[in-house]
Amino acid sequence: MARWTRFILRNRISVLALWLLIFILGILSSSNLNSHLTTSLAIPHSPSAQTDALLTQHFNENIEGTFTVIFPFKNATNSQISTFEDQISIASSIVPTASIAEEKALGGILLVNINTSLSLAKAAHYTPLLRREIRKSGVVGALVTGPPAIESDVTPVLSSDLHRGEIIGLSIALLLLILILGFSLQVLIPFIFAAASISATISLVFLISERSIVVLYTPNIVELIGLGLAIDYSLLLLFRFRREFGGESVDRDEAILRTMASAGRTIAISSATVALALSTLIFVPVPFIRSLGIATALVPLISLAATFSLLPVLLSFLSISRQIRKISTKPFASLATFIVKRPLVVAISSVAILLALSSSALALHLTPSSLTAIPDQLESQQALNIVSSKVGSGVITPDQLVIDLGAPGSATTQDIVAARNNLSAQLLKKPDIFVVATGKKTPYVEKTGRYLRLFVFPKESFGSSQAQNLVKQMRHIALTKYGFPPTATLYVGGAAAQGADLIRELSRTFPWIVLCALLATFALLCGAFKSVFIPIKAIVLDLISLSVAYGIVVLAFGNSAIAKFLGIYHLNQIEAWAALFLFVLLFGISMDYEVFIISRIKEARDSGFSNSEAISEGVTQTGIVVTTAALIFIGAVCGLALGHFAGLQEIGIGLAFGVFVDATIVRGLLLPSVMVLLGRWNWWAPIFIRGQNKTSPTPLHEERG
Repeated sequence: MARWTRFILRNRISVLALWLLIFILGILSSSNLNSHLTTSLAIPHSPSAQTDALLTQHFNENIEGTFTVIFPFKNATNSQISTFEDQISIASSIVPTASIAEEKALGGILLVNINTSLSLAKAAHYTPLLRREIRKSGVVGALVTGPPAIESDVTPVLSSDLHRGEIIGLSIALLLLILILGFSLQVLIPFIFAAASISATISLVFLISERSIVVLYTPNIVELIGLGLAIDYSLLLLFRFRREFGGESVDRDEAILRTMASAGRTIAISSATVALALSTLIFVPVPFIRSLGIATALVPLISLAATFSLLPVLLSFLSISRQIRKISTKPFASLATFIVKRPLVVAISSVAILLALSSSALALHLTPSSLTAIPDQLESQQALNIVSSKVGSGVITPDQLVIDLGAPGSATTQDIVAARNNLSAQLLKKPDIFVVATGKKTPYVEKTGRYLRLFVFPKESFGSSQAQNLVKQMRHIALTKYGFPPTATLYVGGAAAQGADLIRELSRTFPWIVLCALLATFALLCGAFKSVFIPIKAIVLDLISLSVAYGIVVLAFGNSAIAKFLGIYHLNQIEAWAALFLFVLLFGISMDYEVFIISRIKEARDSGFSNSEAISEGVTQTGIVVTTAALIFIGAVCGLALGHFAGLQEIGIGLAFGVFVDATIVRGLLLPSVMVLLGRWNWWAPIFIRGQNKTSPTPLHEERG
């Protein structure tokens, strides 16, 4: 470590130039990244993906490239409605491969589905052109929605949310850093560090987006994690550097060497832990979640690289004076003294509070997504609101039943027509279905006559439990019961089917993700701290923090009064991808604080302190770092919570309250109290883990005295 740090300091100008180049590349990549992002929930090799492939190959359509035009009318005659349909059809020719798939007049609105073979991103590009042509055609008041229109509408709003979140997070960070560090050039270090590490990550994400799906939310989340880790690591090094550089006998470079040898090791452990937690998302067989896992796992790794290259250089340039503002640690010293004296009372009280806060987590219900959680000012959402109030939101995203009859020309035979009508009639009897559309020509039968299709319009939105259950029921339809031949095969596609596949995949992989995260963290912390009980305790505390975060999210979004007070959506279900991502992100961040505190406690213990003294010293010295880092991180995630999208709001609320509870009750009270109660058992490990240190644990009462 010392040799590497000296090398960096000797070449500090070159290091700065390299990171400046990385920053410029990041700015250029960021300006071009949005065009590569998507809201697609596609899951390769799933039943819904198989249906999509059939529709693309045989019907020349892409479900994700389907527009829906909503036109409210009053007292219109059948002739007038037919004219409106013709005008919309002509206007749709502006979109390549567009064709009218379905036209329905329902409840005083004309609903026209325009299918295309375009991908979601390419179709979204044509949204403004389609809207312009429809209005030019004379259909005044028509609204365009559907997956492409929604993506086109939400992209600029999401970008605006990102910029507002940046301003909020950076403003809070600046105020707190000035309060803690004073008016010093060192205040700039966390911001320079964040800009460099985020820029490098965005550049790599841009390269990834060239070859795979990257979800629209990725830049928001990358910047959130990047800012949080930059503050964490910078503060840890700054506080340690201030201690090392405070004396007259140590020059600046020597102080930097000592800082990197101690705090640098802590950051290495921390970043590895965070990266391991986030990288578990790579094992989810859903491209947009996998892309989130890759992108976010890069952040701690790049932050680690910046820690060992950029931070020593910044310390050498921006640490001018030895006159360092003293920061009082008395409140944390008093707290530590109280905990050491009454560990059992503190532990029991903390657990009781945490159990109460986490109780609502038992009511957690997941949804793949929600059409109701989109800003009302967007045209696509206005259209959804009209449809929802008139006939139900499920009409926007119909299920598509594709039946492979096995032989060309079969779809129009008398037996198949009868079977199709029989199936359609039976589906209409289901209470969750509004209407079923079918026929003997395009778009219901493809040109060879081998495949036929039914559009099933459910009453509820595709993310609802009713819509999900309906998909499951339709996938178990026995076609022979309705008169289809035994060789006929049924495929169910559409947004609801895609959502059902997403929930199934996440439910299947989530336990393995949790297990991988726990085992990897246990192994890493075992090796780092030469202890068995330290990693077990850390994992248990992390799981407690997570249960509290889930409980608060369910309570906040499920209670209309709380949701209204916080300015968030009132939802009975939490988006599945947000719940999964909240787990890995909060697991990593809270473990970050754990490593900071435990590293300082172990350092004190290795210096000859007793267990209780080491705990008191660790809490006293790291209290200000963890508290400041947590407050700044909470400020950063407030940008997500104040945004316009449910998934990001859920992550923002979960992280804000989860980190607050973790930094105060869990790490500030429960962690030290449990360690006092465990005594020297904190540091017990088998010989093959602790190596030459064969000290066996002593009875607990010896350490408490």
